[in-house]
Amino acid sequence: MNAAELEKRLLYRDGLMLVIDKPAGLPVHAGPGGGDNLERHLNWLRFGLPKAPSLAHRLDRDTSGCLVLGRHPKALRKLGKLFQDGKVDKTYWAVTRHAPAQSEGRVDAPLKKLSTKTGGWHMAIAEDGQHAVTDYRVLGKAADGSCWIECHPRTGRTHQIRVHLASLGAPLLGDAQYGDAALEKPLTLHLHSRAIVLPLYPSRAAVSVTAEPPAHMQAVLQACGWVPASNPERQLDAVADGGNGQHAARP
Repeated sequence: MNAAELEKRLLYRDGLMLVIDKPAGLPVHAGPGGGDNLERHLNWLRFGLPKAPSLAHRLDRDTSGCLVLGRHPKALRKLGKLFQDGKVDKTYWAVTRHAPAQSEGRVDAPLKKLSTKTGGWHMAIAEDGQHAVTDYRVLGKAADGSCWIECHPRTGRTHQIRVHLASLGAPLLGDAQYGDAALEKPLTLHLHSRAIVLPLYPSRAAVSVTAEPPAHMQAVLQACGWVPASNPERQLDAVADGGNGQHAARP
């Protein structure tokens, strides 16, 4: 990824934060095995500030969509408190192999990280795990049984949506870890951070940002009833960037 490619993924910009459309397959930070990651490219998003922005939260490597960055330490503290206090509304789109029994509902099931015999790990529902809650509703279904589901995680546990939907008999398409590995391994995970709403400024409306679904999800979403936006080009709104006359980009 180069500077131009990353800037094209900029969805929102103001004096405190940026929101970018993270691509699937790119981890947000370096793992033990090294390799490319988003943080190594963030210097291209300084936009005149002395330091690069930093991650305000995380998305899994194979999850795409809205990712929030704080532009300086004060902004990161403010954003961190919003996430910690549960004041950030997050909307995810998932495509699953099967539909859950109920078209909408809440999964309230604690999650715990467990080690595997091969040295890896996975998340599992466990009574002694951390509190985890996900609200969901089915938005559409395809003829082959695939299902388009909107999720609102009320907590932010690792792999939360993946484990909770799998517990309903609706594993994500492309999820080899919590679905049928033989079926899912060649596919990219079908989980997208569709929208995020942050009450960042007391005297303004909450900042609301959306990201279009990635290319690998669009065909199956359309089969489930999704209709792409007729004009997906971004627009510029007059939101001052720290008083410098710069603008926030919205999809």
